[in-house]
Amino acid sequence: MPKIDARLKELGLMLPAKMQMPAGVVLPFPWVNVRGRRAIISGHGPLEADGSIAGPCGKVGAEVSVEEAKALARKLGLAMFASLKTELGSLDRITGWVKVLGMVNSAPGFNRQPEVINGFSELVLEVFGPEVGRHARSAVGLAALPFDLAVEIEAEVEISE
Repeated sequence: MPKIDARLKELGLMLPAKMQMPAGVVLPFPWVNVRGRRAIISGHGPLEADGSIAGPCGKVGAEVSVEEAKALARKLGLAMFASLKTELGSLDRITGWVKVLGMVNSAPGFNRQPEVINGFSELVLEVFGPEVGRHARSAVGLAALPFDLAVEIEAEVEISE
C-alpha cells in the first residue's frame, strides 16, 4: 500500500468522491494543472464523502462558527487530496507542499482567518509529515465565495516525475 494511503487509513480518514457540481455549472479548467514538477491546485471547497458540498455555508463569524469553518477546511483538504490522487495516480508523488492560499467567506469585522485555515494546514502536516507537509501560506477574508462556501483553498505542490 502506498505510504500516504496507509497514513490516511491509520488516521481513519477517507477521501471523498468527485465533487457533484451544482446544476448548470461547468468549469472550463482542471482541478489540478500539472506543469513539469509542479501541480497547481484550483480552488477547492469542502466535500462530504459522497462528493456533495459540505456545510454549513455562509459567512464565518455570522452563520458559521470558527470551529465549524476549521472543520470545513479539514474536509476541504481531503477533497484536495482526492483531486491530487486522481491526477497524479498516487499521493506519494508529492515531494513538497509549496504554497497555500486560504480564503474565508468573512462576516464584516471577522479577523480570525488564520485560525480557520489551520484546519487545512494541520491536516497536511498530519498526513504528509513536517518535511513534505510544510508550506508557505496566506489566509484572507473575502466578502463572498462561490456557492456561498465558508472556505475555499488553492495550493501548489512539488511532485516527482
